[in-house]
Amino acid sequence: MQNSKYKTIGLYLILLAIAIMTIFPLLWLLGTSLKSPSENIFGFPPQILPQQPTLENFRIVWENYPFGGYLFNSTIVATITVGLNLLLCSLAAYPLARLNFRGRDLIFAAVVSTIMIPFQLVMIPLFILTVNLGLKNTYLGVIFPNAASAFGIFLLRQAFQNVPKEFEEAARIDGCSELGLWWHVMIPAVRPALVTLAIFVFIGSWSDFLWPLIVLDSPEYYTLPRGLVDLAGTFSLDWRLIAAGSVISIAPILFLFLFVQRYIIPTDVGSGVKG
Repeated sequence: MQNSKYKTIGLYLILLAIAIMTIFPLLWLLGTSLKSPSENIFGFPPQILPQQPTLENFRIVWENYPFGGYLFNSTIVATITVGLNLLLCSLAAYPLARLNFRGRDLIFAAVVSTIMIPFQLVMIPLFILTVNLGLKNTYLGVIFPNAASAFGIFLLRQAFQNVPKEFEEAARIDGCSELGLWWHVMIPAVRPALVTLAIFVFIGSWSDFLWPLIVLDSPEYYTLPRGLVDLAGTFSLDWRLIAAGSVISIAPILFLFLFVQRYIIPTDVGSGVKG
């Protein structure tokens, strides 16, 4: 009993150490963004809490750089990307999970195998396609490579497979069409998986840097990660302002996760089925 107690304490200490190492960069970033110009941000040992906290860095960044436009662009891109992923991935995952047709497993294996292909390998063909379609410097040009994902199809297929067949059979007896079955039965039943996918897609789209850097060269369409590059170049000697801009860019993700985390907890699969 005593050894078990010590093991539990040791485990919690290890988890606490990992948590501190994980959250330290975020705390340092927040503390740096609140420091006044007279405070040293590179001292050792590092001082996280500012001695004279100020919001002046945020004011300077907001007034001298179009962060409002960047926030708007990132919101548009991330929101539409999430919506398209939920729609297209669920439409693709449903037949792969619930319908029987020749080559189903082969198609699913081909889809999942694309996860192993690095984005850098398809970056140039995607850029050429984007230019040929006239989508350069447009919201759609940023969105369309991420409109669906193999991970999303895989995640939702696994969720669809866990829906009891009794729900499907009851809906078919009531005369529900295939599309109606997908919308009225399957979608509500896999709501936790949909929320999980939405969070992953939103975070990935919001923090995406490489593709917007390639496809956007007009500042009016810059997303936050793309705009931060110019911010770092403008204020390269003042890390307080760069930190303030970074905090502005990650704050929406933190608020989103705090808001939707309760929806991720798996619930009874039948609780979401519409009557």
